[in-house]
Amino acid sequence: MIPEIDVRACVARQIYEGTLSFSFQADDDVLDIPFARFQGDVQAVLDWAILTDNRTVEAHIKLAFTLEGACSRCLAEASEDIVYEADASFVPGGDDGEEYAYAGGKVVLKEFLRDSLVFALPSRLLCKPCAQWEKE
Repeated sequence: MIPEIDVRACVARQIYEGTLSFSFQADDDVLDIPFARFQGDVQAVLDWAILTDNRTVEAHIKLAFTLEGACSRCLAEASEDIVYEADASFVPGGDDGEEYAYAGGKVVLKEFLRDSLVFALPSRLLCKPCAQWEKE
């Protein structure tokens, strides 16, 4: 389950920053790599802070996951451990395309997580010999 940040409740309790650690199952439909799949859940650590002047929520996330499947070059078994970090701002109300919007006093992280996961994905999955061959 993907948690939410309840901005109103946090401000009422005078909690202006925190960390969320959680895991979630990634949708396989975000993968563009043939014969690849997620091995297990995606691990996430999200640090957040509420700016007191305008209730904007600044977030930094670190995702860790493993892809497995067939090598994009030779079709041998392959796997790759991926760690990715991203930052985002969640603004109450409007959405200008640069920042995520939130309404009802709650920041829903689903769209940000999906976007971060898509940006974290490699263009292809390579086995160790093919990866070594490309480096030479």
